Amino acid sequence: MDFQDYYEIMGVKRDATQDEIKRAYRKLARKYHPDVSKEADAEQRFKSVGEAYEVLKDPEKRAAYDKFGENWKAGQDFNPPPDWDAGFEFSGGGYTGGDASDYSDFFESLFGQGFAQGRGGAGRQGFRARGQDHHAKVLIDLEDAYKGATRAITLQSPELDKSGHVVNRTRTLNVKIPKGVKQGQRIRLSGQGSEGMGQGPAGDLYLEIEFNPHSIYKVEGHDVYLDLPLTPWEAALGAKVKVPTPDGPVDLKIAAGTPNGRKLRLKGRGIPAKTPGDLYVVPVITLPPADTDKAKELYKKMQQELPYNPRSHMGV
Repeated sequence: MDFQDYYEIMGVKRDATQDEIKRAYRKLARKYHPDVSKEADAEQRFKSVGEAYEVLKDPEKRAAYDKFGENWKAGQDFNPPPDWDAGFEFSGGGYTGGDASDYSDFFESLFGQGFAQGRGGAGRQGFRARGQDHHAKVLIDLEDAYKGATRAITLQSPELDKSGHVVNRTRTLNVKIPKGVKQGQRIRLSGQGSEGMGQGPAGDLYLEIEFNPHSIYKVEGHDVYLDLPLTPWEAALGAKVKVPTPDGPVDLKIAAGTPNGRKLRLKGRGIPAKTPGDLYVVPVITLPPADTDKAKELYKKMQQELPYNPRSHMGV
């Protein structure tokens, strides 16, 4: 996927005000409108300008787009980093105008349905109106889901300053992470969204939970997976080994003849819940290095005394 430089498409600087962006859009939209333009690529240019304006006119989308900074150029191969939008606080998302088919894969990858959960709360008309709900993705450690925790979470909320530039307002909240929370679950903080109009109540803040990447565990729902290195003799002869879990180490019996990749289930050792998840231990048989003369002799002896062809089922 190619990176789209929306500022270059609009012909404005990265620090342009919202008024400057609006004026540039009106000028380019008139220039490339398919009904009036005689340029061969007018329709495509018109769509590109519309897509760029869709992002840059919205302080939230613009701030998220600006997070990538100036490290990318138009046409460079691009894939959004995992959880690139974590910590951003949004009051809306998705598409605010036009048809989804008008936008590129680049736009869809950043600002599709996963960008935010949509606009909440009542409209702004009327003297009394409920404030908009806000949404943010936050990263926690897997261990927090096992034991629960209280974490200070810093969020950035894009907004316009008096001169029309997009700035990020930072705020820190102490949030209780409940035991048993799973990836993708939302935590509702009542009254932490936008302020209401008149005597209307404030909106709510919804935090979508994602886990920080872990060095040894992988998570699927409430289940947790662990690749467990084993020596050849532990797998062949059987053994009792210490296995780490997010809730503390446990002893695991390895049956003789355990093959590489067979899942061993530790029931109820996954993320706590009304029905707890399981912890799956996946044996990974590792070989000692043949880095000494003695080690090489041992391998040669095994080669001679243990006739074994792991490819025999392939007919070779």
